[in-house]
Amino acid sequence: MKYEQLAKDIIKNVGGKENVNSLTHCITRLRFKLKDESKANTDILKNMDGVVTVVKSGGQYQVVIGNHVPDVYADVVAVGGFATASEDNSNEKMSPFNKFIDTVSGVFTPILGVLAATGMIKGFNALFIALHILNTTDGTYQILNATGDCLFNFFPIFLGYTAANKFKANKFIGMAIGAALVYPSLAGLTVPPAQPLYTLFAGTLIESPVYITFLGIPVILMSYTSSVIPIILATYVGAKIENGFKKVIPDVVKAFLVPFCTLLVIVPLTFIVIGPIATWAGKLLGALTLSIYSLSPVVAGLFMGAFWQVFVIFGLHWGFIPIAINNLTVLHQDPILGLIFAASFAQTGVVGAILLKTKNTKLKSLCIPAFISGIFGVTEPAIYGITLPRKKPFILSCIGGSLGGAILGIMGSNIYMVGGLGIFGIPGYIGPNGMDSGFYGSIVAMIAGFLIGFILMFFTKLEDDADSSKSMNDSNTVNPLVKQEILVSPVKGEVKSLSEVKDEAFSKGALGKGIAISPTEGKIVAPVDGVLTTFFPTGHALGITSTNGAEILIHVGMDTVQLEGKHFYPKAKQGESVKKGQVLLEFDVKAIEKEGYSLITPVVITNSDNYLDVIETDKKVVDYNEDLLRVMI
Repeated sequence: MKYEQLAKDIIKNVGGKENVNSLTHCITRLRFKLKDESKANTDILKNMDGVVTVVKSGGQYQVVIGNHVPDVYADVVAVGGFATASEDNSNEKMSPFNKFIDTVSGVFTPILGVLAATGMIKGFNALFIALHILNTTDGTYQILNATGDCLFNFFPIFLGYTAANKFKANKFIGMAIGAALVYPSLAGLTVPPAQPLYTLFAGTLIESPVYITFLGIPVILMSYTSSVIPIILATYVGAKIENGFKKVIPDVVKAFLVPFCTLLVIVPLTFIVIGPIATWAGKLLGALTLSIYSLSPVVAGLFMGAFWQVFVIFGLHWGFIPIAINNLTVLHQDPILGLIFAASFAQTGVVGAILLKTKNTKLKSLCIPAFISGIFGVTEPAIYGITLPRKKPFILSCIGGSLGGAILGIMGSNIYMVGGLGIFGIPGYIGPNGMDSGFYGSIVAMIAGFLIGFILMFFTKLEDDADSSKSMNDSNTVNPLVKQEILVSPVKGEVKSLSEVKDEAFSKGALGKGIAISPTEGKIVAPVDGVLTTFFPTGHALGITSTNGAEILIHVGMDTVQLEGKHFYPKAKQGESVKKGQVLLEFDVKAIEKEGYSLITPVVITNSDNYLDVIETDKKVVDYNEDLLRVMI
């Protein structure tokens, strides 16, 4: 085995074969799913001969190898005794905190888009009332209100579905539990003039009137509309109960007896035990977060505003989402996420200053779309493409966000609904009393965060502000004594910097120098004469070695390996000699985008360390066979 020693070292430093749930590979990397990522020696792996870098993304521990990854994969499988298509181990070991983050993200991620959309509709409806454009008796208001409230009023049903999916349970059982929690007839039993049979825990925070019993056991009815914790906990317990019944009920009647038995147990158990305990826990959590905030809103604002973007980068922001939604449910307002509003605008202000200052045309071209998207709250292009790689700009944006958070704390700004991002988040600060000081505080903080970020950056020196405006066709950029090879564009579309690719193996240049293209047509042509040395079976990526020795990787989209060849139509075979301009691959752009995948396509010289330089085109849009990269030999 050619890579036997490398395979042994990789297995050892991912925590041993007993730490591996599953292993697959794509065109450049080994994709591990580990039971415990903390057991992996990431620094050792990154510095190991034969390993380019390590990327942690999408629940996978990815060891980037390069074009010869199939050979390394084969040796790793042989040495470790792994199955070539193993199933994930559902008993994956995680720390309690990581498990919590994983659970919350798994439950909430599928509905975040709809959650933000309905919140925006509620926010704009509140704005229309505040501005006297509509009144509460208008049919327009009522329909918009129903649209905005539909998710929150039946939140347990939606969360029952996503939680069941996360806990690997029957999704419709999860929905049924949620539907029972918001069943109108049960909710109506507590409406006056109804009188309770008796009261439990009178005089305490968890005082609970009892209106009905189940088999003589008191049932504490609560309002589960918009609730979060009860349905997630109930679905988790329901999944355990369902699995138990699956083991004892004969296969021939499982289809209906497992749901029948599961619901008969979990629904009463939820109303009698799980729901009340979870609701009480929610009330205590809401009271605790509010009391911490009340100790010093300014300090809380400084902290949340400063570190929110850091939380987002590391995925730690998920820990605040259930707290915020719980506060909105229990307290009808949330001060925690109310303190982060200025952070995205501070980031945008920093980018705006860089846009005005820089003489680097490439950097300027990155700043324009990042600035526009930042106004609407989407700061990933700004963070990953511009400020974070340069460190100082990112730190300055955190300072702006922190001072903006302090203003929000001083003004007592709260959010009253989960709304949109950026400027679309403004209506979320309109409370029951309309546009109060908290609302105006959000406007002041937004402007202040932007201006502070802008001013700080404007008077800070940019470290990489060299002018890059020279064209690759400018004769002054090339030493005539230096040999060169020109690669034409294999893709038609909009030219992007590798730093815009949301995969650090590409964006940080770990796989080599190059460029990225957002394709407008579904076709890849050969950029040089050479040999098609690698053509991944799924068709999403290919490698070409030019006649002069340049090793070129063309990777269509991000994570498109997961399509398993769907929508990709190879027109050449691995090992085939190809000519510049020859069609190598066709793919369905609309179908792939409809599946939810980005089609940004890196074109990388994987052995660029062997060359003096790789010069990129300065064109914003390229067609097939137009000059794209110049390799200086």
